[in-house]
Parts: sequence; C-alpha cells; structure tokens
Amino acid sequence: MTEDTQAPEVIDLTQARKQRLHAIHEARLAKVRAAFEKALPLPVSPRPKGARKGRKKPPKR
Repeated sequence: MTEDTQAPEVIDLTQARKQRLHAIHEARLAKVRAAFEKALPLPVSPRPKGARKGRKKPPKR
C-alpha cells in the first residue's frame, strides 16, 4: 500500500489578515459612498457636453 502523504497546505496568516481587513475597509467605504451620494447627489446636466444642437434654418434672402 503506497499512500500519498502530502504536507497540509501552509496558510500565510498575515496575507489572510490583509485580505480580511481589505474586505472590511471596502465594505465601509461603499457605505460611506452610498451615504454621500444620497445626501449630496451630483447635479444632472440637461444635455451632455458633446450633444449636437439642432440645425438652424438658413436666413431668408
């Protein structure tokens, strides 16, 4: 009987902690962004900057 004995995968605790803290900070940042967007919405422009104006009629002679 040959048994494949592999060493258990080593977990880098510092990397796991960094990932957890990153997820926590991202969630907090998303909440703050949502609160700011709700409290101070960006003004909606009536027309995009690159929009074309309608054609003007040529002057009568």
